[in-house]
Amino acid sequence: MNKEKSDIIEDIAKMLLANNNEAAKKIIVNQYPHKAVKVEKRKYTMAEKLEQFLSDGFIDRYTGKRLINPGMLKVISTYFPDEFPFHPHWKMTQTHIAFWELIPTIDHIYPIAKGGHDDKENRVTTSMKNNSIKSNYTIDEINWNLYPKGNLADWDGLTSLFVEIVNKDKELLKDNYIKNWYNVSQNSVECISNRSNKETHTMTKVLSS
Repeated sequence: MNKEKSDIIEDIAKMLLANNNEAAKKIIVNQYPHKAVKVEKRKYTMAEKLEQFLSDGFIDRYTGKRLINPGMLKVISTYFPDEFPFHPHWKMTQTHIAFWELIPTIDHIYPIAKGGHDDKENRVTTSMKNNSIKSNYTIDEINWNLYPKGNLADWDGLTSLFVEIVNKDKELLKDNYIKNWYNVSQNSVECISNRSNKETHTMTKVLSS
């Protein structure tokens, strides 16, 4: 039976009390060793981020809740800066909580800090808030579950609506944040539409067979 980690620390403390530092050291090495890892880090482009968000159907994979295209939230903030404030450095005292709760980010199921790899199999979409809460823990360590991906035919994170609104009011493109998300989102709208039509066609074919 494996010892509780707290019991291991207790054993180390007892060895220190007995002036047996060598025994304490052996306990650390054999029972609770530090495992150095090589950390992989990278910065994602907006296109790569959106690709992940679309792949997950704009669903927070840790809660199953729907998330929203970042550009859409910034549009609302542009129209209503006092009621829906945005801060460039995400200060919680000066940013509407929606930016933390609803904007998607990329997280690694098995943390990079613990040796996880930065590949598609280890990436999921989650909110900024949950990304911060999870930090460098595994989902097992904090008793979270991994929810299934969403269906873009049902929810696209308001990406299509975001593009429509900007197309209607091109003044919004003066905001670089909106402009950058608009550029990558515009390229994805047709893909979303084609995927939705394909899924609808497949379902109709199955039901009619």
